[in-house]
Amino acid sequence: MWRVPGLLCVRVARGSKLSGPWNRPAAFMSTLLINQPQYAWLKELGLREENEGVYNGSWGGRGEVITTYCPANNEPIARVRQASMADYEETVKKAREAWRIWADIPAPKRGEVVRQIGDALREKIQVLGSLVSLEMGKILVEGVGEVQEYVDICDYAVGLSRMIGGPILPSERPGHVLVEQWNPVGLVGVITAFNFPVAVYGWNNAIAMICGNACLWKGAPTTSLISVAVTKIVAKVLEDNKLPGAICSLTCGGADIGTAMAKDERVNLLSFTGSTQVGKQVALMVQERFGRSLLELGGNNAIIAFEDADLSLVVPSALFAAVGTAGQRCTTARRLFLQESIHDEVVNRLKKAYAQIRVGNPLDSNVLYGPLHTKQAVSMFLGAVEEAKKEGGTVVYGGKVMDRPGNYVEPTIVTGLDHSARIAHTETFAPILYVFKFKNEDEVFVWNNEVKQGLSSSIFTKDLGRIFRWLGPKGSDCGIVNVNIPTSGAEIGGAFGGEKHTGGGRESGSDAWKQYMRRSTCTINYSKDLPLAQGIKFQ
Repeated sequence: MWRVPGLLCVRVARGSKLSGPWNRPAAFMSTLLINQPQYAWLKELGLREENEGVYNGSWGGRGEVITTYCPANNEPIARVRQASMADYEETVKKAREAWRIWADIPAPKRGEVVRQIGDALREKIQVLGSLVSLEMGKILVEGVGEVQEYVDICDYAVGLSRMIGGPILPSERPGHVLVEQWNPVGLVGVITAFNFPVAVYGWNNAIAMICGNACLWKGAPTTSLISVAVTKIVAKVLEDNKLPGAICSLTCGGADIGTAMAKDERVNLLSFTGSTQVGKQVALMVQERFGRSLLELGGNNAIIAFEDADLSLVVPSALFAAVGTAGQRCTTARRLFLQESIHDEVVNRLKKAYAQIRVGNPLDSNVLYGPLHTKQAVSMFLGAVEEAKKEGGTVVYGGKVMDRPGNYVEPTIVTGLDHSARIAHTETFAPILYVFKFKNEDEVFVWNNEVKQGLSSSIFTKDLGRIFRWLGPKGSDCGIVNVNIPTSGAEIGGAFGGEKHTGGGRESGSDAWKQYMRRSTCTINYSKDLPLAQGIKFQ
């Protein structure tokens, strides 16, 4: 449950019931990283020792105070006061009121506001990306890249604001026309996970806004500072445009806030990113009230390399997909299928590549590999390695916790398991790559699809026939189907999401905007007659 973004877990971040910073010993406050000179840049984001975690046009928060920690050394960064249920109720009301104003603004004008949000993020991209590295633990280039992804989706949304809408359809009745009308759903709730604390909110926020919706965000408790910092940037743009800040509301919190959002009929669409286990509970709660949910859940992603593959592409692709973000992407490659004739060579090359990975402080621009997000993640990593051994696997690289401060584990390669091994069918949010041998195309396509999730997949081959079979109805059953590139690193222009236990939701590009709107078919009679469809006479 450690990777749940605070929906049903009792507590994800360590907290206290103290009523304010004045009750905390000065010695403790001085240990916060935000008070140390090398982290003075945090204050450029408007962060303080204790931060209000509720925004609905004004900042507040009367809930539990939590401390967030740096995964690289497990030292406390700063504190955030979360939302109480009274805060949540007030915020939903204000967000609904703000929506009534926002929905009346023409879509291209809404796009202009989103453009300004993108520009404001550009100005803070380095410092905000650094906060992502500090609080989440991903390397600096990925932290900055995540903010860039929010910027990119803002740019995309600006153009989309002049393009959304439905077709005008011919009617079988003279003097009639059919119009497909799209309107905003209203209030979009967004619950995000720790691993992409900026980008996933950005995908939802930018598109939902140009569609005319208000947003209510609850980020993961362990990345609450990021949620606060991003909201401060967005809120400034709204305030500068004399718009209600509650258009983009924030309620930092845990189980009570997440459950309230799932059950609240005033939340017209709930976008949830997190584990399959919790996503199922979210879907049931939302469906019980006949609401809409957009689910981005787990992935047990595979790379398949055939004997005709270019190994100079296979090895770096597998390395990035398996080790990037310390194996904590939903698109991380967890299974690698190698045709028998190339198995040993690829494994040997991978071992050499793994040995050259630069490990260290994620804020160091030369580092390629940082820590896991929490101590619980380290425990899950060790449990998965032991289970793989019990099921007959051999650890050919890594498998241990690193002897250094923080939540560092060795990137790990396991060979010798059967493709149906239970542990290989279990998504572990850690840098463990299970490597298998296969004989032919037919069996490996089946193996790719035999796991419950269906997010991302990739093959490496030069055979055009095989490529199009892979893309076809008997090929990969995933939402992301790649050829000669890694499983991770999707661009914002395409719809992002997966099938089966991944949830079926789609975010970001293509026609994902439709998820944030409701569709009406409108038949307009501009004649003086009243013919009925299908030639029916009712006289």
